[in-house]
Amino acid sequence: MINLISRTISQISSLLKGLQIKGFLAVVIVGFLVLTTNVSDGQNDKGLKERVREQVEQNDAQRPKTVGQWFKDARETEGSPGERLQKIGQQSGEAFKEFGSGYVEGAQKTAGDVGDSAARTGEKILN
Repeated sequence: MINLISRTISQISSLLKGLQIKGFLAVVIVGFLVLTTNVSDGQNDKGLKERVREQVEQNDAQRPKTVGQWFKDARETEGSPGERLQKIGQQSGEAFKEFGSGYVEGAQKTAGDVGDSAARTGEKILN
């Protein structure tokens, strides 16, 4: 009976030692990753803000480009729903036209890339 208790205590003790080593290694690896990883929160990146603003203001469309501009436009036409619907229709038309031009440009570029890839593949097959 004493032998059984002794073996049980021994097994529990070795199990706990194994867990302590694994836990220690996990803490060391996590600490290493935290200390060696360069993390930037991007709060002080003024260049990014300016680049985003340039992208937003890039097109010459007369429709609102930001949520603030959209709400301002809605406040200006708050009393007349007909005028508001007319503006929404015009702005939607501009948006679809802009989307369509971007779609056409993307499709043309993709078609050109596919053509170039096919030509390169044909050359490789002939060689």
